[in-house]
Amino acid sequence: MELPAVPRRPSQTKIVATLGPATHGRDKIEALVKAGVDVFRLNMAHGSFDEHDARVRWIREIEQNLKTPLGILIDLGGPKIRLGELKNGALECQPGMQVTFVMEETAQQPTDLPVSCPEVITALKEGDRVVLADGTVTLQVIGKSENRATCLVTQPGLVRSRQGVNLPGVKLPLAAISDADREALAWALQKDIDFVGLSFVRSPDDIHELRKLIGNVQNPPQIVAKIEKPEALDCLDEILDLADAVMVARGDLGVEIDIADVAIVQKRILAAAKRHRKPAIVATQMLESMQRSRIPTRAEVSDVTNAILDGADACMLSGETAIGNYPVESVTMMHRIALATESVSQPPVRYQAGDSVVANTADITEASVWHAGLIAQEVGAKMMIILTRSGQTALTIAKHRFLVPTIGVSESPHVLRRMCLYWGIIPLMEAPLNDSPALLRFATEWGKREGLIQSGDRVVFVYGTGLVSSAHNTVSVFVAE
Repeated sequence: MELPAVPRRPSQTKIVATLGPATHGRDKIEALVKAGVDVFRLNMAHGSFDEHDARVRWIREIEQNLKTPLGILIDLGGPKIRLGELKNGALECQPGMQVTFVMEETAQQPTDLPVSCPEVITALKEGDRVVLADGTVTLQVIGKSENRATCLVTQPGLVRSRQGVNLPGVKLPLAAISDADREALAWALQKDIDFVGLSFVRSPDDIHELRKLIGNVQNPPQIVAKIEKPEALDCLDEILDLADAVMVARGDLGVEIDIADVAIVQKRILAAAKRHRKPAIVATQMLESMQRSRIPTRAEVSDVTNAILDGADACMLSGETAIGNYPVESVTMMHRIALATESVSQPPVRYQAGDSVVANTADITEASVWHAGLIAQEVGAKMMIILTRSGQTALTIAKHRFLVPTIGVSESPHVLRRMCLYWGIIPLMEAPLNDSPALLRFATEWGKREGLIQSGDRVVFVYGTGLVSSAHNTVSVFVAE
């Protein structure tokens, strides 16, 4: 049986990359996979359905050719306000310049800022602060009429078409899921997308609404709650109870709350995700300077490192791979930082009673997984193999962060793609699941090729509940031939 063909040592921390004009093309996407990408993000606020169709098709073709599972995450805008099309595509906002919000789809004048959401201009009043482009540009409202709001540039910078608009402290009566989101979701369900990210989650009701819209499809996408509103922090545990994963969306979060609090809030969200056994993605400006530079700043390297040490399952690249000059170099650098960080990671400490708030993870699964990891460490195993039906056993192992390289196999391609977001789990396609000796040979041959194990090394094999007759999780130790 042919082995997966990705010629790299995978990092335990997963890498999410946003596709865009800089990476539109099959060869470009394949280069990102070979550099270390596990999950591709499609931002539904940018690009056409035809463009996204092509990207999904290319990703699935590459997945089959390289025999490596790849996750696809679509990002729904939620109640996010965006600019329309600027007169020249972009506007350099100079200090003291006057710009005007207008209720249009397209700007008629160079200094017009079109917004098609009438609630924005209605809600604004003189003295209000408006923030654009992930907090890089700040305006102050100095005048208003029925359909226009004139603003003064107080913090200069470049603004582009379709970039975000934030109104800190202003509550708008906007639906959690827009008509455009519903259209994008319907498209995603047809394309068998793996993850759906919902922006600007404010309460558990938003997750309920999205899950209701998804309905009873055979393989529903996992819901990723993007935390970027202060209201979400007030009910974080309740949101994590319902969502399948969480994203620390630092761009809008750093505008909606005091930017000085972002790092502390990030740690809080990651700790909550660990308690709830939910994958956590850290996003926005992780290697921002690499949009224009081949190397990151030292601060960016430290940022990625600390996110991993704090418990991030995945780190995400946005503009770096969507519109940047060095998309492959950005992924390669994130992969290098992850490997360096993981090389000094500490062995896991078992959760104490009360550390977990998960009700749907069986005590037997929790205990079996913990002791499988302990056995692997005690006998000096060089690799673990997890055979799982739902992915729950693999996710539980991932949240414990054992340092032993861990292979995940499943009969379901959807479960394999979910594992693309699980820390430390390497999903393998086309494994012979109905023949344990053949499965062991398949996985150990892969491990040898990757340089993870050699003949004579010990390998721990974990079967998920129900996969061996009616038994619960079963643990075995083998010696690689």
